[in-house]
Amino acid sequence: MAKILVVEDDLIIQNLMRFYLQDKQHQVLVAANGRDGVSLALREQPDLIIMDLRLPVLDGWQATEQIKTCDQTADIPVLALTAQSYMAVRERFQNAGCDGYVGKPINFPDLFVQIDSLTRKKISA
Repeated sequence: MAKILVVEDDLIIQNLMRFYLQDKQHQVLVAANGRDGVSLALREQPDLIIMDLRLPVLDGWQATEQIKTCDQTADIPVLALTAQSYMAVRERFQNAGCDGYVGKPINFPDLFVQIDSLTRKKISA
């Protein structure tokens, strides 16, 4: 299946994401801050990034902007992960270049639909 980079500082959410994504046969990479997320994205070229927006060192907004403005990573879809409502972050979400939105608490069936859609688009591009 897909190689997915999860950029999340909360260990419980990291472990939940790893468990559910690996259960669906995805390869999972994890970074605990935005700077490490950008580095892993450059090095590993994942099929999809799930990016928490509130991160230490480099926040998710800045990390996403760096990923989307770099030629080597610009085509990697990014799902924003946040406890804030979509309406509250819509403009920043679009400006940063996010390709989708996942709310907290995470609805895993909805997450899997978005993952399937975004990874299918990337593979067919």
